[in-house]
Amino acid sequence: MAGRVIIVMGSGSDREHAERISSRLSQWGIAVETRVASAHKSARHLLALLEQYESAGGPRVYIAVAGRSNALGGLVDASVCAPVIVCPPYSDRFGGADLYSSLRMPSGVAPLVVLEPENAALAAAKILGLTDAPLQALVLDLQRQAEKRIMEDDEAVRGDE
Repeated sequence: MAGRVIIVMGSGSDREHAERISSRLSQWGIAVETRVASAHKSARHLLALLEQYESAGGPRVYIAVAGRSNALGGLVDASVCAPVIVCPPYSDRFGGADLYSSLRMPSGVAPLVVLEPENAALAAAKILGLTDAPLQALVLDLQRQAEKRIMEDDEAVRGDE
């Protein structure tokens, strides 16, 4: 069974951030489902969604996208056995302090925190690639391309000297 990523947004205002993740995953052929469920405002709805995904089984990674007080990532992580990535939208409103709610988790709750949407997609691809050889090959190719660009930049700088 092919892996999939379930993106859970805390509200519709997180959509643009979530779409950046979804777009990158789709480019790589990874199945993505995007849902809206708030840990604060619709906890029962969130838990019901998670129960459905968990009972369906198969390789999956959850990505929680919620700003401000991010209880979403912790609640998702505490409720599932699959990996959870938290990718909170950055807000200047609180001088970045809202990120602390994604970083500080109680014992036994351990979502990964990745701030850049494209990197959250990459982390999910790496996790799913552990059991999906073609996806792992895609990740390796991406890494080689990045290395090649750096080597070309290094050559260009050395040529300018």
